[in-house]
Amino acid sequence: MDLDRREDVTYRRATPEDYDDVVAFTSDTWADRDGSDYIPRIYHDWIEDEEEYEEQFTCVAAVDGTVVSIAQTVLLSEREAWCQGMRTHPDYRGVGIGLELTHEMWDWAREQGATVARNMVFSWNVMGLGHSRGVGFEPETEFRWLEPDPDADAEGSLDTTDDPSAAWTYWTDSAAREHLNGVGLAMDESWAVAELTPALFERAADETMLAAVTSSTGTRGVTYRVRDYEREDDDGETFRFAEYGVAAWDDVEAAGTLVAAIERDAAELGADRVRVLIPETVDYVSDGSLLRAGISDEPDFVMAADLTADYRANHG
Repeated sequence: MDLDRREDVTYRRATPEDYDDVVAFTSDTWADRDGSDYIPRIYHDWIEDEEEYEEQFTCVAAVDGTVVSIAQTVLLSEREAWCQGMRTHPDYRGVGIGLELTHEMWDWAREQGATVARNMVFSWNVMGLGHSRGVGFEPETEFRWLEPDPDADAEGSLDTTDDPSAAWTYWTDSAAREHLNGVGLAMDESWAVAELTPALFERAADETMLAAVTSSTGTRGVTYRVRDYEREDDDGETFRFAEYGVAAWDDVEAAGTLVAAIERDAAELGADRVRVLIPETVDYVSDGSLLRAGISDEPDFVMAADLTADYRANHG
């Protein structure tokens, strides 16, 4: 395609009027996997009011007035940006629009003070993985979902505490933290990961749920809930989801106690489905399988970009 991504393409903040253009190239994103793209459903929720302009940036690329690409970046902390929803019209792939749009988002994030930007890509999304690497993201970690059933009567063999200090002390020296590079699910943005901090554990203890496994040998595991919410399935039936930001443990006994705590908490919420982030390692996945706690079929990948680097020169 004879197109100059800098001279022939306009990059700007998305507007409500761009909806039809965006739907036109996102409705069938994953048609080959019997899945639907979430962007048409949440597009209008994405569009920021002016008071949110310093918190998130939904950027589009337009050619001759028609939007052909979209992505969003959200600030998760003073230094962390989260990039999501990167889509480009099939007719405009391979000409550098996605690259330039991503760097426009990074420019904005860096102006707000962010020094790192992350995104998440399904492991089966080969095109998305290639795009992420091509624009400057580097591999950071991988995880899988534990999917236990809510159970009000679930019991573990060990005790638990909601002490944030015990949880943080365990997390800082855990193998899970090392594998996940310190990240877990963010509290305020769905499908986003951020660096876990003592403040996050304190907030979970106060607002949602925090459980650290304890025994005579010390703390042996930790988990926290980030949110619960209602959704509709493909048949229009409403269900409640409970989502937990990480589950880290030392052994199967500790894992069983954590899973039981999650199952009880989810049952108390009236949740129908549960999702828990765990490291993608043989130990964790096989422990979850041994406990019959439910495991997602495939892992997800997290990538990160250093916003202090000259990414335009390195990936221009």
